[in-house]
Amino acid sequence: MQLRRAALLIAIALAACRAESADPLLVEVPAGLVRGVEQGGDLVFRGIPYAAPPLGALRWRPPQSAEPWDGERDVTQNAPACPQLSEGWNQAQADFWDEDCLTLDIRTPSRDGKLPVMVWIHGGSNRAGSSGGPADSNMTAQGVVHVAIQYRLGLLGFLSHPELSAEGDGASGNYALMDQIFALQWVRDNIHLFGGDPENVTIYGESAGSQDTSLLLAAPAAQGLFHKAILQSGTWGFGMPFRSLEDAEQLGAGLGPVADLRELTADAILERQSTYLEDPATLFLRTTIDGKVLPDTPDQLVANNAPRPVIIGTDKVEFGPGGDDMDLLAHAENWFPGRGAEALAAYRAEQADPRRGHIAMRIQSDGEFHCPADRTANLLAELDWPVWRYEFDIGEDGGLTRHAYEIGFIFDRVEIGSGAHMQDYWAALAITGDPNGATDIATDRPHWERWDPATPRQMRFTAEETAMEAGKPRARFCAYSNSF
Repeated sequence: MQLRRAALLIAIALAACRAESADPLLVEVPAGLVRGVEQGGDLVFRGIPYAAPPLGALRWRPPQSAEPWDGERDVTQNAPACPQLSEGWNQAQADFWDEDCLTLDIRTPSRDGKLPVMVWIHGGSNRAGSSGGPADSNMTAQGVVHVAIQYRLGLLGFLSHPELSAEGDGASGNYALMDQIFALQWVRDNIHLFGGDPENVTIYGESAGSQDTSLLLAAPAAQGLFHKAILQSGTWGFGMPFRSLEDAEQLGAGLGPVADLRELTADAILERQSTYLEDPATLFLRTTIDGKVLPDTPDQLVANNAPRPVIIGTDKVEFGPGGDDMDLLAHAENWFPGRGAEALAAYRAEQADPRRGHIAMRIQSDGEFHCPADRTANLLAELDWPVWRYEFDIGEDGGLTRHAYEIGFIFDRVEIGSGAHMQDYWAALAITGDPNGATDIATDRPHWERWDPATPRQMRFTAEETAMEAGKPRARFCAYSNSF
């Protein structure tokens, strides 16, 4: 009788385990159980910790494995963003942040099978923003698993300091890139639990997220963690020279001893950041060659890496000063160092396209975005990487486009000119390695030719048409720049 009762109890326990494992919303990741939510026919998991909270002694150190928890962790609500100040557009994130922010979101159509994976790296000048978007996107209807990651921002993510270099075997800074690499390692090891294929991962991002994506193309530690990439309005340097570790350490040393900085609250760090020795608008967009994550400049590193399919694009108008009532010569010199006068004369002499905005806008859009994108596309194509180049030119109510406006067209599959959808191209690259490939819902769309530096042609997305056009329309201006 006792043996029969014991066998019955074991059977009940096994049945309970099977029932638990059959629950598609309950997933066991290395740190514990997480419970998601069903949304629009998909399974959504928000705010899964992929690393330990970077607090106290872990502030300005490489990310560590997430700390285990007991029981089920509810991952149905948005997690806090990483610490940041309000810049208006990010008010929601500035109102809801925590230094314990190294989390990721996953939206999957099914936990069965091996679906291609798309990992979004958010923008925000590397000092603002959050994972957002992908957990609510309909991208999964294309037959992919959609992931978004968070990473340390601002001083907390990019501080170099002589004392930190002494702790870090001669290198410091780029902790945000370390976070992103660590998150991609988590995806490689765990995305199969959510129906994703770790051997078919595409990373993509916009603005600073695009810059970080491009840096991951180069970083040795990121190799093998992803297989394709999409760069939306951002390159290795945004047209600015790379910063040496020595220069970055000098900036950081002005903040005081690291021991004191680790005692400060995150609010106090943000206060320091707002008055930090250099224009905060570009401080965290200047890439630091730290000697560890980036042991050399990205253009040199990428030559050692295996070619991967890449989409590189820009908005026709990105951003810039509100008008031409400024020192245009100084502005041109800033974006075309040493040749500002020649560049300004060329801009004044051109027959201006009204879709490109005023002169100051054109100068910054070209110097910071279009010219570096062309140079990056050329370099990768010359290294035999499959590259596709685009320009997005759709604005609100027929007006000029603007920086980041294309994101909604991609996340929400908004129709554009010629009945095409940018999302179809993006998903096709992720699934097949070619933006012209098939997806679960992609419709017929204009063929997108690969970028060839000898005869460059790019895809032009407008409200009226989706069509190829001759590339390098700004070649005469980009001739005054040699920056990435």
